[in-house]
Amino acid sequence: MPGERLTVRGTSEVGRFPGGAPPTRVELTIQKEGDKKQEEGGCRRWFRKMCPCCCKRQNSTSYDVTDKVELVKPPAPVPAPEPAKPKPENGEAKEMEEIKLSVRSVDLLSSKTGQNRQEHHTELYHGEELIIRRGQTFQIELELNRPFNADTDKLHLDLKTGPLPMVSKGTHVIIPLVDHLEDERWEAKIVEQNGNKIKLSVNSPASAVCGLYGLTVACNSSKGEAATTHSSSKNIVMLFNPWCEEDTVFLDDEDERKEYVLNDIGRIYYGTEKQIGARTWNFGQFHEGILEACLFILEKSDMPASGRADPVNVVRVISAMINAQDDFGVLVGNWSGDYSDGVSPAAWSGSVEILRKYHSSNGTPVSYGQCWVFSGVTTTVLRCLGIPARSVTNFQSAHDTDVSLTTDVYFDEELEPIDYLNSDSVWNFHVWNDCWMARPDLPPGHGGWQAVDATPQETSQGTFRCGPASVNAIRSGQVYLKHDTPFVFAEVNSDKIYWQRNLDGTFSQFHSEKKAVGHCISTKAVSSDERADITHLYKQQEGSEEERIAVETASRYGSKPDTYSSPMAEDVSVEVKMEGEGPRMGADAKLSILVKNLSSQPRRTTLHSQVAVMYYTGVLKGTIKKDQMPVELLPNEEKTIEWVLPYEQYQNQLVDQAALMLTLSGRVSETQQVLANQTTFRLRTPDLKIEPLGEAVVGKEMAAKITFTNPLPRLLKGVVFRVEGLGLQKGHEVVVGDVSGHSTVTLTEHFIPTQPGPRKLVASLDCRQLTQVHGVADIVVLEQ
Repeated sequence: MPGERLTVRGTSEVGRFPGGAPPTRVELTIQKEGDKKQEEGGCRRWFRKMCPCCCKRQNSTSYDVTDKVELVKPPAPVPAPEPAKPKPENGEAKEMEEIKLSVRSVDLLSSKTGQNRQEHHTELYHGEELIIRRGQTFQIELELNRPFNADTDKLHLDLKTGPLPMVSKGTHVIIPLVDHLEDERWEAKIVEQNGNKIKLSVNSPASAVCGLYGLTVACNSSKGEAATTHSSSKNIVMLFNPWCEEDTVFLDDEDERKEYVLNDIGRIYYGTEKQIGARTWNFGQFHEGILEACLFILEKSDMPASGRADPVNVVRVISAMINAQDDFGVLVGNWSGDYSDGVSPAAWSGSVEILRKYHSSNGTPVSYGQCWVFSGVTTTVLRCLGIPARSVTNFQSAHDTDVSLTTDVYFDEELEPIDYLNSDSVWNFHVWNDCWMARPDLPPGHGGWQAVDATPQETSQGTFRCGPASVNAIRSGQVYLKHDTPFVFAEVNSDKIYWQRNLDGTFSQFHSEKKAVGHCISTKAVSSDERADITHLYKQQEGSEEERIAVETASRYGSKPDTYSSPMAEDVSVEVKMEGEGPRMGADAKLSILVKNLSSQPRRTTLHSQVAVMYYTGVLKGTIKKDQMPVELLPNEEKTIEWVLPYEQYQNQLVDQAALMLTLSGRVSETQQVLANQTTFRLRTPDLKIEPLGEAVVGKEMAAKITFTNPLPRLLKGVVFRVEGLGLQKGHEVVVGDVSGHSTVTLTEHFIPTQPGPRKLVASLDCRQLTQVHGVADIVVLEQ
C-alpha cells in the first residue's frame, strides 16, 4: 500500500552497533485477509543499492534490520533517491564559500494543473496564485546564485500575514530547513537539488492562521555574515482544510465535502410549509475575484489576523460582515417593498455580482438583501475560505425579541391585541446557514453543524450577528452554550404563548400552541437537487417527551423562567457507571444506569436513551441506538438498569478513538422533575499480543512476535511501535506507517538478552486514531 514504510529509530544506526551493544533485528509484516504476496520495501532496496556495506542481505550471521511487507495492493513504486549532497573539490569549495549565497527567483509552483493546487483541492479557484490548505505539505522551487551546500549554507523561509506580523501571534512564521518533516509544525525540507535549483517541501500545521501571506527567503552561511533576502512576487493564500483530520473543520465524508465545500451552485427554499418553493443560487466561490473579495471582507472586519486561525471566530465575524448594520458590511437589508434606489432582493440569483460590487467599491454596502440573499452570500464566503457550509430554510420561523425563548402574544382585558407589546413574530420562512466544525470551546458532543445567521435581527454582544450555535445544543435545549443558542432555539422550537392582562396590570397565560414554529427545516440534499428535511437535527420529534423536556429546559434560562411550572420536588437522581476500565472493543458494550429515589413516596419515569458515535474533537457522527426504559421506584429505592450496546450495532460505525456518548433524559411523573445525563466513554482497544519465541538465555539470540489487528474500519495513519525490555534490548521505535482498516501487523523482534532472571518485554502502539494500545510479555532469562 503506498505510504507503508519501515523505519527503526534507536540508539544505534541501522546495521551498526557501536560500543558492543546487543544487536536488534526486526521483521515486520502487514497482513490483510487472503493476501500471500511478499515484497521487499522500496526504501530498503534503495538503501542497499546506495550503501551495500551497511545494508547486506540477511543471512544466518547478520543482525541487520529486515522488513517484509505483505499487501493486497501492488507495492508502491521505488521512490526516487534523494540527491546526493554536492561534494566540490577543495578549490571549488573555497570558491563557493567566497560567493555569498542568494536567491535569484522563487517559483511557487502555483499552476492550477500543478501538484500543489491539485493536492490541495484548489484547482477550481480562478487565477494562477498559490492557493493552499493548512495542515498539508506544498512545494516551492528556488533558483540560487550557486549550488546549495548543506554543510555551510543556511536558509529559512519567512511568511507574514496581517498588518503587524508577530511570531508570538502566529502571523509571522519562520520556517526552518529540517532533515525530516513532522506533522503539526511549520518546516521545510529539500527534496530535489539540480545545479543551482532546489525544490522545497513545506509543511504547515492544521492550526495555522488563514489568509494572505507574503513570502521571503533568507540565506546566509555559517560564517555569521548578514543574511540576503528575496521576496516572492506572488503571495500565498492559506485556507481552512476540511480534508485534514487535524483541522477543526475536518469533514470525513467525501460526498459531503464535494457538496458543502466544492459545489458552487445550490438551492435555497422559500414560501410556506405547505407550498415550498425552491430557487437555484449561484454561489460562485471559485469565480474570478471572489477569493479576493472574501479576504477583503476579513481585512475590513478589523479582526486581528491571529484570530483567523479559529473558524469559530471567522464565522462569527462573517455573520456580522455580510450585513451592513454596525460595520459597513456587504448587504443592506430592506423589507419595505421600495427598492427603487437599488436592486430588489428577489432579483438576485447569485452571490458573485454582490461580492464583486462590494470589493470593487472598496466596501460600499450593496442594496438590497433579505434573508435568502444574506444566506446565499454567507454560503459563498464560508465555502470559499474552506469552511463547509449550507443554506438552511426554517418554515414558521419565530423571532424572539426579549430572550424569553417563547413567542409571546399579548391581549388586554377584553382580549384585544396590545400592539406595542407584540414585538415577537413568526415568519413564513427564514433562511440562515449551517457550517461544520469541531467546538473545542464547548462540552464534548457539540461539534458538527453550527447555525449561523447573517440577517440582522437582534444584536449579539452589541453587534448584529448570530452564531455559531451548536445544532446539537439547540436540539437538547442547552441554550446556555455559546453563541446565540437561545435565539436560534426560539426560531425552531419556541411555544406560542397567549397572555391576557389582568385588572391589576399583571398578565396570565390563557392559551399556548406547542407546535406553532419550526416546521420542514430544509436544505439541498447531498449530490442531488432534491430537498432534504433536517428538522430532526434541530429538534426532537414534535410533541414527544424529549422535545417537551428540551423546551422547558431552555425556558429556564430565558427571561421568563417561570413560564412553565417548576418541579414540585427534585428527589430522583440518575447516573451512569461502568465496571473496571470500561467496555472492550469487539464485545458488547455494557454500562449500568443507577436510578435513586430519595423520597418517601413512589416515583415513576420513562428514561429515553440514545448513543452516538463521537470523534475525539467532540463532533457526533450519528446516533446508532435509541431506547425507552420505564422505571418504577418504591420509596427510597435504588435500581440498577443494565444498558447494552451490541457489538453488531457499532462494529462498522466507530471512528478515531472509539468514543461514544450516551444521553439520558426523562421526566418524573409525580413531580415533573426533569432527568438528564450525558456520559462519554471509550471502547477499550485490543492489547498487543507478544509471544516469546525460543529459549531465553543470556548471550543467545531469541525472538518475540508482536501482533496487532486494527479494530477500526478506517486507515490508521503514522503507526509507530515502541519496544523495550530491561536486560533484553534497548528501547527503540519501529515506524510502520499507514495501516488499513482491519489489517493485521506482525512485528518479530530478534534480540540477545544480557541479564538473567525474570524480565518484561514491553511494547506500545502509537497513532492519532488509537491510544492506549500496549502489551507485555514475561520472559525468564537463564544464565548461559
